[in-house]
Amino acid sequence: MPPPRAGTVATLGPARGTPSAVTVAPWAAHGPRNTFLLAVVVLLVATPIVLVAAVSIGAAAISPADVWSSILGHLVGGGHTPPIDDQIIWQVRTPRVLLAFVVGAGLAVTGAVLQAVVGNPLADPYVLGVSSGASIAAVAVLTLGGVATTGLLPTIGVSGAAFAGAVATLVLVIALGRRQGRLDPHRLLLAGVAIGYLLQAGTSFLQLRVGSNQLAAVLFWLLGTVSGADWQKLRLPTVIVLAATVWLLAQARQLNALVLGDEAAASLGVSVSRLRAQLLAVCAALTAAVISVAGGVTFVGLVAPHCVRLLIGSDHRRLLPVAALLGGVFLVLADLVGRVVARPMEVPLSIVTAVAGVPFFLLLLRRSGRVSRLSTGAGAGGGS
Repeated sequence: MPPPRAGTVATLGPARGTPSAVTVAPWAAHGPRNTFLLAVVVLLVATPIVLVAAVSIGAAAISPADVWSSILGHLVGGGHTPPIDDQIIWQVRTPRVLLAFVVGAGLAVTGAVLQAVVGNPLADPYVLGVSSGASIAAVAVLTLGGVATTGLLPTIGVSGAAFAGAVATLVLVIALGRRQGRLDPHRLLLAGVAIGYLLQAGTSFLQLRVGSNQLAAVLFWLLGTVSGADWQKLRLPTVIVLAATVWLLAQARQLNALVLGDEAAASLGVSVSRLRAQLLAVCAALTAAVISVAGGVTFVGLVAPHCVRLLIGSDHRRLLPVAALLGGVFLVLADLVGRVVARPMEVPLSIVTAVAGVPFFLLLLRRSGRVSRLSTGAGAGGGS
C-alpha cells in the first residue's frame, strides 16, 4: 500500500485491524497543542461575551447588566429588569442570538465533516444539493401557500417544507451516487451538484411567478435570516446539532482514517461504505435542521473549518469542537452586524458573512504560509 500523501491528518500505526490504530500525524497536520488550548480558551471566553453583547445591542439599547439580570431571573428567579426590557431580552433577542449560534455551529461542523467525506476542500454543507432541495420546498410554500389554502403546504409551513425538501434531496443524491452497491465520493459529489443546479432552476422559476412583495420575502429567506426566531423554533435545531456533534466527535478517529483513503481506512478496520453513509445521513440531518429555521446561510460551513485547520491542524478530535465554537460566534456577530449596519433595514446573513469573512480568511491564509493545510487529505475517497 502506498504511503499517505502530504497534508493528511493521520498515519498508520501498527496493523491492528481496528480504527484505534490511527495515530495523529506530524505537526503540519496536527498542530501544536498549546495553539489548540489557546483557541479553545479564547473561544470559550469570547462566546458569552459575544452572546450578551448581541442581546444588548439593537434598536433599543440595553445594558449587559440588565441582560444578565433578565436571563438569570428567568432561569433561577429574582431578576429586576424593567418589564419592557425583559420582554425584548427574553422573548425577542435571546432566542434569536442563540439560534444564530446553533446554526453557525451546525454549519461549521457539517462543513468540516463533508470536506473529509467527499475528499474535497471546497465542500460545504450544501455540496450535495441539500440546500437547493430545502430552498425549492420553502419557496414553494412562500409562493404557493396563499394559493393552496388546503392540503399539505399550509399545514407544514416553511420550516417543515424546507426540512422535508432537504431530506428528500439527500435520498435522491445518495441513490444516484452509488456504484456497485457502494457510495462513490466523486459520483456523489457530481450527482449533488447536478441535482442542485436543477432544483435552483425550479426555485428561480417559482420566483418569477410572484410579485415584488413576495419576492423580497423569498430572497431574504434564500440569503439567510434568524429574524423569526422564538423559543419553539430553537428547540429542535439545538437538540439535533448537539446530538449530531457529539456523535461526530465519537467518530473522529475514523474520520481521520477516512482522510487517508478508502484502502487505508479499510485496512484499519473501518467499514468505509457504511461509515460514509452514516456520516452523510447525520450531516444531512444537521444541514436540514439549520436550513429549515435560518434559510440559506452560506460561507460559514465552507471557511470556518479551514480557518481552524490553519490554526490548529486537521485532527478531527480538535477540529470539530473548535469549528463549532468559531462558526457559532461568527454567525452571531454576522447577525448583529446585519441588524445594526443599515437600520431600520436588516441585511441577510449570507451578505454579511461573505463581506466580513472573506477578507479575514484571505488575510489568515496569506499570513499562515501553509496552504497545504487547507486540504483535508488528497487520499480521501481514493481506492474506490
